[in-house]
Amino acid sequence: MLRMMMFLDPPDHTRLRRLVSSAFTARRVEALRPRIEQITAGLLEAMAAHKTVDLIETFAYPLPLQVICELLGVPAEDRVEFREWSAVVAAGPARHHEMPEVLASVLARIRALLADRAAQPGDDLLSALLAVREDGDRLSEDELTSMVFMLLVAGHETTVNLIGNGTFLLLEERGRWSRLRAEPELLPAAVEEFIRYEPPVARTTQRTATTAIELGGQSIPAGSRVVVSLAEANRDGARFAHAGEVRLDRAQNPHLGFGHGLHYCLGAPLARLQAQIAFTALMTRFPRLELDVPADQVGRRSDFQRGVTRLPVRLLGSDH
Repeated sequence: MLRMMMFLDPPDHTRLRRLVSSAFTARRVEALRPRIEQITAGLLEAMAAHKTVDLIETFAYPLPLQVICELLGVPAEDRVEFREWSAVVAAGPARHHEMPEVLASVLARIRALLADRAAQPGDDLLSALLAVREDGDRLSEDELTSMVFMLLVAGHETTVNLIGNGTFLLLEERGRWSRLRAEPELLPAAVEEFIRYEPPVARTTQRTATTAIELGGQSIPAGSRVVVSLAEANRDGARFAHAGEVRLDRAQNPHLGFGHGLHYCLGAPLARLQAQIAFTALMTRFPRLELDVPADQVGRRSDFQRGVTRLPVRLLGSDH
């Protein structure tokens, strides 16, 4: 069984995070901007051939998948399989019976990709992770495999949720869409507000208290299982003014959508970049985009993850 960084404490977590961070840099993420813009434009162009589409299937799902696969250097011919594998893992209990076979397949494919990159390095994150050396330390094959697995699943499905949730919030109340189009400088704050109001991950994975502690007046005995609701924390009225409202211009927004502290999401800059590019392009290409069903008929999920599963829209106002 692979040891995932998200389940480790210091010093193991500290070591792994340091090694991975030296390869997964802000410069590498920013270098993806032109390619993300190109992928986004291509997906929107394909959508324009239709009057109505499911925005999740045609845009929110394929965009992050293509981006994370390009970041990692996953060949185009493998991406259909990775999409299906990612969907099974993210589905959790609903597809639990498929998990053993899928895990075996995806881990075997990741190891094969790592072997390919070890033999023929490229300009991608896999090659960079393989090349990391710090004071004689390096990532083991199992550590590399678990990191790539985590990036493929966490780096894909959560961004799908961010784009889907944000688009729904904009279309659910038309004034939000109109305001953001009129004031595009609000986009960075709006993306943070989407993450706060509808976090892509609703709760943390289960944790075990290693020592007894009192937190917020609640006694937590050693050995207790703890789950933190990020969604509830993000709507805490003691922390956020007008917590139950979507405020596109919210200035102070210390949400927990990407976690906090030691386990703050490594991929947060990439998720933000994709979301900002996606919303900008969507509003430009289809300025009069509308829901094609009543808001209460939009497909939703709210288990470990929180997202829109089906988002039928009418493609009005194409610029072409």
